[in-house]
Amino acid sequence: MARSAGLARFYQQKLVFKPCDPPKLPPGAPVVRTECARLKVPLDYRKPKGRQAETALLRVPARGGDRIGSLVLNPGGPGFPGTTHAALTAAIWAKSPITERFDLVGFDPRGVGGSKPALDCYTDAQRDHGAKLSSTPAGLDDWTERETRRLVEQCAARSGGKQVIAHVGTRDVARDMDVLRQALGDAKLSFAGTSYGTRLGAVYAEMFPRNVRALVLDGAMDPLADTYERRVQQATGMQRSFERMAASCATRPDCPLGTDPKRATQAFQRLVRPLIDKPARTSDGRGLTFEQAVEGMTAAMYGPAAWPAAIAGMAELKAGKGDTLQKLRDGYHERGADGHYSRSLEATLVINCLDEERHTPEQETAMNRAWFKAAPFTDHGRTIKQARDGCEHWPVKPTLGYPYATNIKGLPGTLTVSVTNDPITPHQGGVNLAKALGGGLLTVEGDQHGALLAGNACVGKVVAAYLIDLEVPAAGTRCKL
Repeated sequence: MARSAGLARFYQQKLVFKPCDPPKLPPGAPVVRTECARLKVPLDYRKPKGRQAETALLRVPARGGDRIGSLVLNPGGPGFPGTTHAALTAAIWAKSPITERFDLVGFDPRGVGGSKPALDCYTDAQRDHGAKLSSTPAGLDDWTERETRRLVEQCAARSGGKQVIAHVGTRDVARDMDVLRQALGDAKLSFAGTSYGTRLGAVYAEMFPRNVRALVLDGAMDPLADTYERRVQQATGMQRSFERMAASCATRPDCPLGTDPKRATQAFQRLVRPLIDKPARTSDGRGLTFEQAVEGMTAAMYGPAAWPAAIAGMAELKAGKGDTLQKLRDGYHERGADGHYSRSLEATLVINCLDEERHTPEQETAMNRAWFKAAPFTDHGRTIKQARDGCEHWPVKPTLGYPYATNIKGLPGTLTVSVTNDPITPHQGGVNLAKALGGGLLTVEGDQHGALLAGNACVGKVVAAYLIDLEVPAAGTRCKL
């Protein structure tokens, strides 16, 4: 991709990293040494002399002396901060040869986390009262046209103007990554992205193929699937995860879903549908609504580690209390004990408005119906109103385009990591991404979303060999979580 002459001052900037306190990590995690800096980028790459944005950076320096360069990281979302992710990754990979040879660099994409301007659409009170956070909520309370117009106005007003919410899509962030690569002093980019991070990495490969050294793409979003297909794939994966959780639960005589896994969906519906009219009691007095209960359960479907909490939450709900499912929901929304929400999911909403296809009410209604058919455990059982796309009045058209990252010329070998029963990004999407990029595929047998941070020795060995020595694994290579 040709570089505008007006961008030279951004590519030539010198980053100043200074020691900074690491983000809060799980108890027992190794201490990591962190440094922070800020990267300047143009808000609109077509107007490099105009308004600027700042990207927050966190670096964990390589532990060894034989340094290869920087490994840039993205945790997904979109909307999740990479600075926290870099510190967590460094702690989990504390003994990996990867952290010996690479500086781990996390960045908060434009609009996200500590970057400026930051995306912000709702007050904390609005979040507590069910503010819509998806362009396709598929819930009881679908968007109205008035609400979709208000969404644009409120997000723009709270985020720094319509120019901001028009320039936070994946293609803008991919351009930022290339500026970051140069500012870090790397001739070519080494990158590891999970979930949405695979879309970001793939789009970077499409836009800057000759600037790629290595790409690890974990929990892949399918570059061939449009918004409708991807949503239905995700719903299907969620339902499969729910059914595997239910089967595990059914081995216990006290399972709140009963001992017949085939009836688990109906049992869950009987538990949560009454919350439509009467929320369950919670110790803080907020109550647990139907939507929040489903959100809490959905959050637990990302992997088996959260299934016990989901089962406990359902048992508690049978007794009329909703604290555990509310805690799962609050964790997903990043709501602190003080009632303050992270803006990550609000950033996700805005970024998706620029990446996803824009639907008519008829298309949106069809997609909602398809979602419930694919994931009936989330179905409220009431007549679906005419649905609207929450992004329908966004000030610019979507900027990503489908399919993406296909027919790329000059791209070196890449590595896609795909879990067989991934509930969020189905395995076939990983197969499709690896094929589209002409790269290697590591198939991982498991039930969770993504594998890079699972602490699995087999996965770690394959990924390290690729990142350090650029060894693409042989066709058919598999690991097991």
